[in-house]
Amino acid sequence: MKNRLKVLRAERNWSQAELAGQLGVSRQAINAVETGKYDPSLPLAFKIARLFDLPIEEIFDDQFNQNG
Repeated sequence: MKNRLKVLRAERNWSQAELAGQLGVSRQAINAVETGKYDPSLPLAFKIARLFDLPIEEIFDDQFNQNG
């Protein structure tokens, strides 16, 4: 799943560790989500969206709605 997490984090000058701490996950989990190696759980996706005050759709792209 593509996402804007790295860009959003960088805009706030947060390290992966800082973001992880705010979300209650490991830095490795943040890295895996940012690089697309891991799709966050729905509860984690909602936490991320609330933290950045954005709809989930503005952070995560499911890649299934590309042509329609």
